[in-house]
Amino acid sequence: MTERTASVQRDTLETQISVTLNLDGSGQAKLDTGIPFLEHMLEQVARHGALDLEVTASGDLHIDDHHSVEDIGITLGQAFRQALGDKQGILRYGHAYVPLDEALSRVVIDFSGRPGIHYRVEFARPRIGQFDVDLIHEFFQGFVNHAPATLHLDNLTGKNAHHVAETLFKAFGRALRVAVSRDERMPGAIPSTKGSL
Repeated sequence: MTERTASVQRDTLETQISVTLNLDGSGQAKLDTGIPFLEHMLEQVARHGALDLEVTASGDLHIDDHHSVEDIGITLGQAFRQALGDKQGILRYGHAYVPLDEALSRVVIDFSGRPGIHYRVEFARPRIGQFDVDLIHEFFQGFVNHAPATLHLDNLTGKNAHHVAETLFKAFGRALRVAVSRDERMPGAIPSTKGSL
C-alpha cells in the first residue's frame, strides 16, 4: 500500500514553517509554533483526523500571530496536496458535526481541486486568551488555497469562544478523516466523472 505522507518546508521573510504529515497515522502531534492556542487546535485536528502531524514554525510573533497562523495553514494545505497525489481511491468528500457543551459546529470538505471557503462563524469576544479569533479564518483560507479544497465551516450554536473554536477544529479533523479515507467499493478510482481532480 502506497504511503500517503508529505514533508513541506516554507520559508519567507516573515516565517519559516515545516510540516510533516502522515494521512494514515494514529493521531499523534508534535507541535512547536510559539502559538499555544493554535497548537491546542492542531492537536485536535491530528487526534480526530487520525493523522500524524509535525509542525515547527518560527516567525515574526513580535508583530503579531497573523503571518505565522496563515503560513501554517498554507503549508498544511500544501502537505495535504502532496500526500494525496492524484487523489486516486479516496472518498473525496467528508463532513462532521461536533458538539462541545453548548457549542455545535459543522464542517464539510471536498478535495475538489478548487479553492473555496464558506465561513459562518461568530465569536462572542475578539480573543481567546492572547489569540485573535480572526486568525482562525486566515488559517482555513490558507489551507483551502493550497490543498486546494472547498471547505464549509458553520458554527450552529455556541456562546463560549473557546468551545466554538474547538468544535470547528475537531469537526475539521473528523471531516478530513472521512474525505481522505480509501474507498473500498471503488479502489483506485478517481472520485470524479472528469477522471481527474
